Amino acid sequence: MSVFDYRRRASREVNIGGIPLGGDNPVRVQSMTNTSTMDTEGSVAQSKRIADAGAHYVRLTAQGVREAENIGKIRGLLRETGCNVPLVADIHFNPRAAFAAAEVTDKVRINPGNFVDPGRTFRKLEYTDAEYAAELDRIDKAFTPFLEVCRQHGTVIRIGVNHGSLSDRIMSRYGDTPAGMVESAMEFLRVAVKREFFNIVISIKASNVVVMVETVRRLVKAMEAENMTFPLHLGVTEAGDGEDGRVKSAVGIGTLLAEGTGDTIRVSLSEAPEAEIPVAKALVDYISHRATAEPIEGEYADGYNPVIPGRLATKAVGNIGGDNAPVVIAEGETLLEDYLLLDAAKPLNDNIAIAKANPDKVLAVTTSHVNRPASIQALAHSLQRHGIKNPVIPMIDYGNATIEDVTLMAAADFGAMLLNGLRDGIWIKGDRLDNDDVVRISLGILQATRLRISKTEYIACPGCGRTLFDLQSTLKAVKEATSHLKGLKIGVMGCIVNGPGEMADADYGYVGAASGHISLYKNKECVEKNIPQSEAIPRLIALIKASGDWHDPATL
Repeated sequence: MSVFDYRRRASREVNIGGIPLGGDNPVRVQSMTNTSTMDTEGSVAQSKRIADAGAHYVRLTAQGVREAENIGKIRGLLRETGCNVPLVADIHFNPRAAFAAAEVTDKVRINPGNFVDPGRTFRKLEYTDAEYAAELDRIDKAFTPFLEVCRQHGTVIRIGVNHGSLSDRIMSRYGDTPAGMVESAMEFLRVAVKREFFNIVISIKASNVVVMVETVRRLVKAMEAENMTFPLHLGVTEAGDGEDGRVKSAVGIGTLLAEGTGDTIRVSLSEAPEAEIPVAKALVDYISHRATAEPIEGEYADGYNPVIPGRLATKAVGNIGGDNAPVVIAEGETLLEDYLLLDAAKPLNDNIAIAKANPDKVLAVTTSHVNRPASIQALAHSLQRHGIKNPVIPMIDYGNATIEDVTLMAAADFGAMLLNGLRDGIWIKGDRLDNDDVVRISLGILQATRLRISKTEYIACPGCGRTLFDLQSTLKAVKEATSHLKGLKIGVMGCIVNGPGEMADADYGYVGAASGHISLYKNKECVEKNIPQSEAIPRLIALIKASGDWHDPATL
């Protein structure tokens, strides 16, 4: 097999409540309730809806021991209804809750950023090597008893690292970086391997898609270096809602699934939890059918790094290629006079000869291959190896697919190609698309890859039992007030757990502080605490104005 062929990463099988994950099993999909975990009846009903939608696992938050124990009650009541979906307890800051959950749930998710280390203060800490080693010993002593409880009860552990929830200790040594995120996971994995506990799944997430993809790739390499094959859960945190949330999720998750990485996924949308499942299943189905595709010949261009790909170097033809931002093509066949159309599925020598004979043409590359993005990438790398520097714009025609389906497929396909270095442009075609659809979807993909910013980005959590307000209606209201502010990133977070940390690179934040009260952030700094929710949006606008980032819609 070549580097461009689709193949699943080899991973260890882990059995979660009778539904195995990893190994030769299909990619599993899951979601999380947004009911209060102490609302037993509501949580049972919502968990069943999620399961009925096709989820393999359901996660519930457990802020404390009381909530953790109630998940066991919820599981029992679900079983009485005939619903056997495995339940996962989500733990933040409270190891006691993790120990309690391990006795009554199928899996427990812990965050290494706050399982042993204290809460984040974003302080720079200084450690000698001996002091740092002592901290690692402290992790061993705290984590090992938890492993033993999980071993006793057959409970799976998910080690879930999130960008922005790294401990001060990790950030002081590694920075708030992909390398720091990877090390945060590896510290706990080394303890588990030492104690011969392998019932583990790993997730390593970010709201920034570029960070998320790079970090997962780094983690895979780090595990390979230490002979670890733990299965991986994929997700883009705080993706938001609607088309933007779907595009952002599909770019990140789709890119990694296309590389064969990922054993289970969650599409985190600020919508009803069961609405996540059809999106996740469609994404998995779209990628997985590539397993039967014909082999793709090819190898990477010299100097290409698949973990952190740089832009494939091309020369500028007009405003396309070179150092120019990626362009969006939406005018169809009328442009073909200025473009040379190549089919990546045709013999390589023919395509090389045509490209060499037309050094001043933009190459629009399409393909009839089942694995379209990989086929196009293989040709692009071959052109590079032959010294051909024409700009390359992938062109994919999605035929009669619906706009909703095209959105997911195009985000997965073009997102992967852009993140892998093909950054000259996007050309999306489809029978049901008009130019406005093409431009909107294309710009959404470029925004998700952080290559071209054209609108406000919302970093919004999907909500859970910790959420302190109606997140869906609040996000809608925040959007209505601020969506004209091109280029800003605004976080809308349900609680302080997912506040300054998880919206790590947001410009402004709207964060639940207590029932009916909101705290406002500028970057990671809380600038207004516990203000009434009725005043929160006007005061958010005032904060943006005071910071010089506001303009009225009429001035556009």
